[in-house]
Amino acid sequence: MNTIKAGFVGFGEVNTPREFIDKRCADAARLLEKEGFTLVRTAPVSDDPDGVQAARAVRELMNGGDFDLLIVCVAGWIPSWAVLSVIEPFKHKPMVLWGLTGWREGERFVTTADQAGTTALRKPMEDMGFTFKYVVTYRNQSPRMGEIMNYAKAVRAASQLKSARIGMAGYRDMRLYGTMYDGISLKAQIGPEIEHFELLELVQMMEKVDRHEVARLAGEIRKRWTFIKEPGPGTLEKSVELYLVLSRKIKERGYQGFSYSDVDGIKKLLGFAPAGAMTLLHDEMTISSVPENDALGSVTQLIVRALTGQVGAYLEFYEFLENGALMGVPDYVPVEIVDGKVTVMPAAFGGFGEGLLNVSKLKTGLVTMARLTYADGRYGMHVTTAEARTPRPWEEAGWPAPAPRLPSLEMNFDYPVEEFIQKVMSQHYIISYGDNRALLKEFCALLRIEVV
Repeated sequence: MNTIKAGFVGFGEVNTPREFIDKRCADAARLLEKEGFTLVRTAPVSDDPDGVQAARAVRELMNGGDFDLLIVCVAGWIPSWAVLSVIEPFKHKPMVLWGLTGWREGERFVTTADQAGTTALRKPMEDMGFTFKYVVTYRNQSPRMGEIMNYAKAVRAASQLKSARIGMAGYRDMRLYGTMYDGISLKAQIGPEIEHFELLELVQMMEKVDRHEVARLAGEIRKRWTFIKEPGPGTLEKSVELYLVLSRKIKERGYQGFSYSDVDGIKKLLGFAPAGAMTLLHDEMTISSVPENDALGSVTQLIVRALTGQVGAYLEFYEFLENGALMGVPDYVPVEIVDGKVTVMPAAFGGFGEGLLNVSKLKTGLVTMARLTYADGRYGMHVTTAEARTPRPWEEAGWPAPAPRLPSLEMNFDYPVEEFIQKVMSQHYIISYGDNRALLKEFCALLRIEVV
């Protein structure tokens, strides 16, 4: 996760003792730096009649280099014109309108009317089209740094998404409908570019891979992973070959996310399952991926990753339970969510050739489930939390005996499961560990995505 860089400017009326304003703004700046912010700071601004202090603040902020957002720290009553004189040149930046609180002296509470300043600003800033988060500090309580931090992370994530690129091998695997996307609205509102290329390109690249590199990496994998049984001749080598060309393509094009035609693509045309190659890809590279040309699933992964730093693994629904859902994958999971050592077994499903199926055990605990969706010209995101538990014994029909224990979790909701079912957006949901709802909601509010 990159450091968040913020501009910081404090405000207080010219008639308020300057030492009160200076100290409290300095304390606020130190709190931000303690949270990990890098600040471009300027001295507090008052409403001097000639606007000298406002002009100085604008100049110093501009000379400080680019920053992700501007923190407007109101330490006392301040006429709105003085604030707007400073922030207007940065109107293209997201902002935090942050009101401080007073302090106690013995039995007395002393205030500089911080919230008189913020309440005079909130509505005008909204009406003027500023993008901002309004945060006040309650009397006798600590500053709400979590809210400021979540908003700042959302701002940074939105900035990263604007230049993100997703690689997509093929299009609309299995002729699915829920995996498609509208390229213009996606680029305009959220930002990522989805770059399509043909599977033929991968096939041509596989014909030219270095056989010595294939043999070397195959030997390493045998030591690194646990194999439940010995794969057939060539199974491991094919997985390595596909990994090598995928990693080369991803690096050359600078993809942050990746999806591909799985059933109608690699399995059907190349004759083997890509699960081993994708497992290795996540071992060796920092990238998010989802199969079946799932465009909005891939975008959801990038959002989750930008906000949390986690890979944003995908899981799909197998069964709904009385209080949740059984979710798993019939192919691969990134090592980041594996509990213990990566475990694989050679297996073939239906008429497809043998591949290295990932059968690793998954980490449990509180998870956040999310899915981006698009309909009628509007984006939405379904977000919920669940307690992820080790599943009871189960198997998927169609695998040769003994059936593999697919990577899976039982998701237990703390509300009626029917509420979730009636809003479900796709077979694929993106998970992250911990309660990340506040982060996702801040991001959605920033980009005008409806939280479902």
